[in-house]
Amino acid sequence: MQIKFLGTGGAFDTDYLNSAALLDYNDKHFLIDCGFTVFPTLIKKSLINRVNYIILTHLHNDHCGSLANLLLYKSIVEKVKPPVILYPSESFRQEVYKFLKIQLKQPDKYAEFVPLEQFEGITAVDTFGQHSEGMQTYAYIFDNDIRYVYSGDLGKPEVLFEKLEKMPHKPTYVFHDITFNPENDGHTYYKKLLPYLNGLDMFGYHCDPTQNPSDNPIRLVFYEKDLMA
Repeated sequence: MQIKFLGTGGAFDTDYLNSAALLDYNDKHFLIDCGFTVFPTLIKKSLINRVNYIILTHLHNDHCGSLANLLLYKSIVEKVKPPVILYPSESFRQEVYKFLKIQLKQPDKYAEFVPLEQFEGITAVDTFGQHSEGMQTYAYIFDNDIRYVYSGDLGKPEVLFEKLEKMPHKPTYVFHDITFNPENDGHTYYKKLLPYLNGLDMFGYHCDPTQNPSDNPIRLVFYEKDLMA
């Protein structure tokens, strides 16, 4: 597996672009999230041709805001087979479909919708309401010889790490959203992640890296150049 981030910022950290990543997994190319800066970043870096499969953590604008642009580009400019959008539940598929229908009218023309359960080794962790009240969100776990964990936006990390603790031990890399403001309950305050550092390689994203406090031992994706696209 290989992961490359297209951006590591939060909704308002536009200098660092929306948090999203390209993941090579089992000979397939996945885009994790597609916020409002993602489509232009893919174009600028000549990476849009690598997007064949799409996974969304949730439907906030900084995680799906340029998805319609990407799908239209694939159809009209590249003239290629529609990308596959993987969905972890039927209710979430309906949410994504309704969101795209406003912009595309016929989402099935521009994307193929496939249940995540058809892809062996990818686990969705239901984190409903733990980023924004009443909102469906998901974290994702990608298993191979090593394990990659992508938190999405998560104010309470317990459910994700409880899931990991029940899984067979193997080298694990956790990419977790992080905040340095204890009053920001939509994301995980960095000190809440410290108890989970033992035995895991953890990297923080979805933040302004210039606000990183000196006592934070969690490496930030933004400063790890081998993790950036």
